[in-house]
Amino acid sequence: MLTRLSTYFLRTLREDPADAEVASHRLLVRAGYIRRQAPGIFAWLPIGLRVKARIEQIIREEMAAAGAHEVHFPALLPREPYEVTNRWTEYGDGLFRLHDRKGADYLLAPTHEEVFTLLVKDLYSSYKDLPLSIYQIQDKYRDEARPRAGLLRGREFTMKDAYSFDISDEGLDASYQSQRDAYERIFTRLGLEYVIVKADAGAMGGSRSEEFLHPSPVGEDTFVRSAGGYAANVEAYTTQAPEAIPFDGLPAPVVLDSPNTPTIATLVDLANAEYPRPDGRAWTAADTLKNVVLTLTHLDGTREIVVVGLPGDRDVEMKRVEVAFAPAEVDAANEADFARHPGLVKGYIGPWSPDGAVLGAESSTGIRYFVDPRVVDGTEWITGANVDQQHVFGLVAGRDFTADGIVEAAEVRAGDPAPDGSGPVELARGVEIGHVFQLGRKYAEALGLKVLDENGKLATVTMGSYGIGVTRILAIIAEGHHDDKGLIWPASVAPFDVHVVATGKDDAVFDAAAAISAELDAAGYDVLYDDRPKVSPGVKFGDAELIGIPRIVIAGRGVGDGVVEVWDRATGERTTVPIGEVVAALR
Repeated sequence: MLTRLSTYFLRTLREDPADAEVASHRLLVRAGYIRRQAPGIFAWLPIGLRVKARIEQIIREEMAAAGAHEVHFPALLPREPYEVTNRWTEYGDGLFRLHDRKGADYLLAPTHEEVFTLLVKDLYSSYKDLPLSIYQIQDKYRDEARPRAGLLRGREFTMKDAYSFDISDEGLDASYQSQRDAYERIFTRLGLEYVIVKADAGAMGGSRSEEFLHPSPVGEDTFVRSAGGYAANVEAYTTQAPEAIPFDGLPAPVVLDSPNTPTIATLVDLANAEYPRPDGRAWTAADTLKNVVLTLTHLDGTREIVVVGLPGDRDVEMKRVEVAFAPAEVDAANEADFARHPGLVKGYIGPWSPDGAVLGAESSTGIRYFVDPRVVDGTEWITGANVDQQHVFGLVAGRDFTADGIVEAAEVRAGDPAPDGSGPVELARGVEIGHVFQLGRKYAEALGLKVLDENGKLATVTMGSYGIGVTRILAIIAEGHHDDKGLIWPASVAPFDVHVVATGKDDAVFDAAAAISAELDAAGYDVLYDDRPKVSPGVKFGDAELIGIPRIVIAGRGVGDGVVEVWDRATGERTTVPIGEVVAALR
């Protein structure tokens, strides 16, 4: 259908929005695709909806090819199913909660596992009904603490979420692979580079979990990959622990004065100046044991202090710590926490003192103590002596102190070994565009989804969950397809196929542009015709560049000679074409 710009609900802006941090946010607002309503919440305008619909159509086609059927759930849902799975509590402050006029609890759904499970429970009763894959494309809601980057991290967003239901683990494997393959086809059709990485399942639960990440400098996710094919996000990376070392015959630990050394750097400097190593090697930060004090806020609201020990040349990576202690919320300890625990001497904390263990569930403080996987039995450390201005040298793990557990808390660095032995890893940034999970029986067991198996006995169904961020993908495509003038959409998702621009004041120009637009429309092209009168060519060209339709036909001075220009927005190439050959030229 031919769309005339003179009557189309579209207004472009000349100035960037003040809150825009990334190119996609800036250009989508300026070009009239979206409008901000509140932090992380946007209205969709007609031209934006056209791009969104094209992305959704590609998804629908590939979901159909994978044998999935589309349904649609409400965003407003009752509390009860989420209470049964404990996610009413686990989601914490990220969940939008509200009451109806009778005081009943509701939520704006961040995801829909529970109600999909209950739908299948309501309608299916036999293994003969399975396998089943169903999906929806629907808005989700999460109360992001810091919504940012326009559509890349918002409070309301559109997502495709699919769910598979199988009677056996082998069936789940097949359904998972089918969805995974569909995702690869979707992202290929959308022209998106992607890396599949091992991921943490988080609040979703389940076993196998993989993310599809689009490498991008604006990405919030850090992932690692090796030349040998290993890939994981930093939360899922597992440290290769060294072998334990025999410690028989090692000298006893020694407490030494270490004035004014509350940091690792000052400690290393003093150690090299005052207490050089017998073997002549210089002390480094890797010889020290850094002890980081954290607070865990558990689901019941209780607050716990824990300490994590890690090599002093590594910093704590909060995303990894959050996964390690999930579902508790993790924060750094504050001054009030230290005041409540005088046994923790800030700047000089350690797991041991000459009087015995200071840290650990069974210690005098009762504070649980965890260590990095590199802190194996037999390793020797310089660390705090729990006395102001003193450190202990030669403290041996497994002999002088033990931990309550191992946690992946330390940052991952370029050059660290891949867990599968495929070589050193490099770090990159990316944006999550899809996530696939093998949920297993977590939700089916909680909500009682059982069917009769081939022996006539009730069996719990096993599930998979598969999500794609539709509006985030739109922003990512915009992020990667623009220049300093505006957007340049790939043909597969462009709001229109062709943008016809009539420039000048002569009726002959507008007549020619209208005829070309009608001919293109009849040939099956979606056409945006800029028929605005009394608008300068410069403004029209500026809007065409900003809006970003990949092919532009310019009817101007050449009309008198029977020719127009065809402009390839991506390459910048302009070709002169006879008016009667525009359709053929575009094909």
